[in-house]
Amino acid sequence: MASAWDKLVAGRPWVRVFRGSVTDLEVAAVVSPANSFGWMRGGIDGVYSRWLPGIEDRVRAAIAAEWGGELPVGETVLVPTGIEPPAPTWLISAPTMRQPGERLDRAGTAAGLAARAILRRWRDGVLPDGRPVRDVAGSIALPGLGTGVGGLAPKTCARRVAEALDELFG
Repeated sequence: MASAWDKLVAGRPWVRVFRGSVTDLEVAAVVSPANSFGWMRGGIDGVYSRWLPGIEDRVRAAIAAEWGGELPVGETVLVPTGIEPPAPTWLISAPTMRQPGERLDRAGTAAGLAARAILRRWRDGVLPDGRPVRDVAGSIALPGLGTGVGGLAPKTCARRVAEALDELFG
């Protein structure tokens, strides 16, 4: 995935590629490319669940409160992680699949929808206390969207993220 991200950063000096564990990053927020129900048991979501105690419960509660229990692909929820910096204080859940274990289409449609939703949440989102999301989550760790269990090719994921960046920040 990192090699595919390398091409993404060309011409985008504010994007940085990290090679290593997301748990080693000092960022304000991490992205969970989970499923529509917020189950976080495998892949990067499993890492988050072990690293951020109670995060799955917070994600599922937010999905229940804001979306009636099912977060559509192309939408997000933002939840506090419950831990202090330098670890991320926020998690953005942006599903790339409805059910856990689904394979994504080869075109990466769901990854593109998720990328747009993540970027819109950052750019336009507001916390319940009125603060803009971009002010409290100035840096975001974005893993591959659908490149693990979803089976999406890393190059396709990077292309969809680049399209979302160009569309929203052109």
